[in-house]
Amino acid sequence: MQPRRVGFFTECYKPIVNGVVASIDALHDGLRAHGVDVTTIAPHFPHFVDAERDVVRVPSLPLPTQTAYRLCVPYLNADDRARMRGIDLVHAHSPFVTGWMGASYARRHRIPLVFTYHTRLDAYAHYAPFDRGATERAMVELTRRYANAADAVVVPTGAMEIRLRELGVHAPIAVVPSAIDVERFAAGRRSAMVRARLGADDDAPLALVVSRLGMEKNVELVLDTLPLLPQLRLAVVGDGPHRAALEERARRLGVAGRVRFTGALDRARLPDVYASVDAFVFASTTDTQGLVLAEALAAGLPVVAADSAASRDVLVGAGRIVPPDPAALAAALREALAAGHDQSAVHLAFSRFTVEMQTRRILELYREVLAARAA
Repeated sequence: MQPRRVGFFTECYKPIVNGVVASIDALHDGLRAHGVDVTTIAPHFPHFVDAERDVVRVPSLPLPTQTAYRLCVPYLNADDRARMRGIDLVHAHSPFVTGWMGASYARRHRIPLVFTYHTRLDAYAHYAPFDRGATERAMVELTRRYANAADAVVVPTGAMEIRLRELGVHAPIAVVPSAIDVERFAAGRRSAMVRARLGADDDAPLALVVSRLGMEKNVELVLDTLPLLPQLRLAVVGDGPHRAALEERARRLGVAGRVRFTGALDRARLPDVYASVDAFVFASTTDTQGLVLAEALAAGLPVVAADSAASRDVLVGAGRIVPPDPAALAAALREALAAGHDQSAVHLAFSRFTVEMQTRRILELYREVLAARAA
């Protein structure tokens, strides 16, 4: 039995631009292609108007921290509640206010609750205006309680299944990698104009970071590597609260002239950005998957990643995984730049990260939890 209509409940959605939003959109499109309607319940953002009609916006307030995220007020008017009628499965993408709204909706209507664990919340504890240790413990407890309230939990890597079990999650867990439009990222075109906008001419080696600019993403490690590679240029695509600190670090290291901070770019431009650089660098050790790793593989880029269990799961032998150390990263980047385009990485992306593969596995999981409820 396949659901007719699924409700996505998420704290993180447009106009925010990040991997979670990209993953939600990819699954939304995949489900619609298989005849499943999706209604997304997400925070209201001032001055933002949805292009789609299948989004219900929850009232929200600004958070008392430097962040684009919003504090949801768990209220829906009669018109919004009417737009949600007919949802026969809740898929939560956050354990915060919208997540608990989804859990409450599932309980009231006696329908299954599926939860995707997109984010290691404890890795973001430094944003809270409270004691960091206490916040980390609270985030772990929130994750455990919410996951155990679900009929099934989705994680993007086997490493995250192990982590949730270590946290005390006993609910069923399915490992389903988050998807990208592999064909689109594989079809990017190398462009001298794009390279110039990223801060390099055709002769200069150019490395790429695509990331939200937050402390937890560890972009400092990549900047610290540049003094060891005096010919290398670096493009940093993305924005976030840590950008000013990163720009200042580049100046202190004497490499600011070789680093181009582009800010966030429209996703439609990213395939040509990937195609126009010579190597991709991923310094985060806190991501649950790192969607940008899949994008870089699809583009055939040689990848250098700081060692983490999730990165090892994503790359499965592709790329170069090194300790989070500037000297190790520099040595791996030299090898990556010498190796050039990696066609085997493109094949890996097609074998693991297509929207169709993700959608089929998620639909299989939906059928399993609906059958279990019916029984």
